[in-house]
Amino acid sequence: MPCSERGKGCSTTTQARRQPVAISIPDRRDAALTLGPALLVFAFGFLSPLVNLAIESLKEFTPGRVGSVENAAATVQNYYELANQAFASVLLTTFWIGGAAAIIGQLVAFPLAYFIVRRISPRMRALTLGFLITLVLSSVLIKTYAIELTFGAVGVFRPLLLTLGLSPNSREYINIVVIAGLVHSIIPVATLTLIGAMQSIDPRLLDAAQSLGAPGWKAHLSITLPLSFPALISSALVSLTFAISAFVIPMVLGRGRVLFMSNVIYTRFSDIANYPSGAAISLVMLAVALAVVAVITFAQAWKVSR
Repeated sequence: MPCSERGKGCSTTTQARRQPVAISIPDRRDAALTLGPALLVFAFGFLSPLVNLAIESLKEFTPGRVGSVENAAATVQNYYELANQAFASVLLTTFWIGGAAAIIGQLVAFPLAYFIVRRISPRMRALTLGFLITLVLSSVLIKTYAIELTFGAVGVFRPLLLTLGLSPNSREYINIVVIAGLVHSIIPVATLTLIGAMQSIDPRLLDAAQSLGAPGWKAHLSITLPLSFPALISSALVSLTFAISAFVIPMVLGRGRVLFMSNVIYTRFSDIANYPSGAAISLVMLAVALAVVAVITFAQAWKVSR
């Protein structure tokens, strides 16, 4: 029966249904008790070290001492020293090798995640997930030396690179080995990140596209890739962050010829004991990394909003 024929009762009921439901807001005291411990841990575990780094980076360093002297004069010379070609070269090396490893990792992890979600049984999927988690939690040093043996004197990939005309002592050979070590550590993390996105994609969309005559590759490019693009960007950012902050991999596989910013920071703090310079490099590296992540994130958000 139409609503107009049922009289006032219908309109009253409709209005009652349209009334917003009151949502109880937690008391501020309860919110403070809930968030307080987390905020304290964040403040002392993250913000406090950054503040100490910022203060240390503005102090003058006296050679022959460990760190800055007490009541050292404030200076920005530690930042001026970074405006040189050597520092720019290390920064560029860090980002181009880390970026290349992140991109290669996504190219491998994307089809691997799809295969795990769509092509194997639930039992094998659980075993595969456990294996990937084990790879993530395993020692970086062990994985690094495994790559060193793979590309070493008796490694299976050494003849291939020699066939391509790359000398084991060349810079290109060492760069490839460092990228391989980073990719080896990136793939499990990227695959686990992309598996969740693959599981949320309705497989009937691909079936519908193929039933309408679209080839399999075209269906994936028009459906699977766009729907998983946000997760792919997130996975790439996580991989890039891991790659540019790597320490053991470039130190072992780089043979002292490929330096990352993490290796330079370690040298300033440990070998030279120049804490102000190391703090300045750390903050610059952090600022550049945050700027790169922010640009990619805003570009993705702008593309989605269009």
